[in-house]
Amino acid sequence: MKNVLPIGLAAAGLLLPLAISAGTPVNLTPPLGLPALFIPEANPLTQEKIDLGRKLFMDRRLSHNNVMSCAMCHVPEQGFTSHELGAAIGLQGRSLRRNSPAIYNVGYQRSLFHEGRELHLEDQVWAPLLAKNEMNMPSIGYVVEKVKMMPEYKGRFEAAFGGEATAERIGFALASYQRAMVSGNSRFDRWYYGSEKNALNASEQRGFDVFRGKGSCIACHTVGEKHALFTDHKFYNTGHGWQRSMAPEKIIHKVQLAPGVFVDVSDEQLDDFEKPLPDVGRYEVTLDPKDRWAYKTPSLRNVAITAPYMHDGAFSTLEAVVEFYNKGGVDNEDKSPLIFPLNLTEEEKADLVAFMKTLTGDNIDALAQDARRARENYAVPKQDPSDFYMESIGNSRP
Repeated sequence: MKNVLPIGLAAAGLLLPLAISAGTPVNLTPPLGLPALFIPEANPLTQEKIDLGRKLFMDRRLSHNNVMSCAMCHVPEQGFTSHELGAAIGLQGRSLRRNSPAIYNVGYQRSLFHEGRELHLEDQVWAPLLAKNEMNMPSIGYVVEKVKMMPEYKGRFEAAFGGEATAERIGFALASYQRAMVSGNSRFDRWYYGSEKNALNASEQRGFDVFRGKGSCIACHTVGEKHALFTDHKFYNTGHGWQRSMAPEKIIHKVQLAPGVFVDVSDEQLDDFEKPLPDVGRYEVTLDPKDRWAYKTPSLRNVAITAPYMHDGAFSTLEAVVEFYNKGGVDNEDKSPLIFPLNLTEEEKADLVAFMKTLTGDNIDALAQDARRARENYAVPKQDPSDFYMESIGNSRP
């Protein structure tokens, strides 16, 4: 066992004790197309932590009413997002503002959430766990005590960390599982980095030329000489967020009636339904007016299987996304100068979509199957965790 420095919440003095690493070390070999993955010194990767994190990720009891798990919004078979929902639905049908981002390769992200408000993967989980419209747990301590009282976790934290469950260790375990969800070796990788000349057809190769040329996509979705994350980790105002906030009557929603069947519905027709929640993007983090309605550049890896798109899931297809950028986004005072009309032909747009469909990793099915190794439904605790804790300490405290 090895003492390691705490990070995130623990470094701020909020969570104790220190994390302890135990178990079997895991050395991730990055697949073709991806760089080496940074592993924090405070949270070395072990098989026990990955297995524990998977179990926590799938467990519905991590919500206040024992219904919602992380996997309810990040569905393994749906690219670890949710194809049916533009913006996620939380506890008891409560609306969220934004689309559930896919979590493939999340360990490479420099910031988390669409506006980048979180910096550490180890701390990220506490936002959805405690949010009233997501998993609605009453407090950090409540989550810890609930995990401690569930028999399925008996001995698991001890095996992974050398000690009982703590808030820090819950975050560390979930981060370890998500960090291990690396996906590369796509057809594009085999063609571009592996010199497999026949991995892409003529249309897909033309699409890559559009991507790095006339389409100017590569300006934000970067591609390096040895690997590609397809994101510059920066934040841009494309006009879409501005339009949702300032001119919603102009928005047309593509509503799915059945698999493959969509209709266009205007905001006016949806006027009797719940209004979109206020959202000004990166400004909520920096309070800099220039950051209004700016959102993080998403990675395009696995983009073909992670619909819907944009921070609010407004676009159901890649074709719709390409059309939005082809028109130059939506003009507003703070729109990024990198967003401008592209004047792509119909063939160029089709080729660009064909190219993006080559970015799917070769282990997608395996990652979904791996997630399902953990159960979702367990017996619900018969006693409230707060009562259980009060009884456990008894008269040991004055």
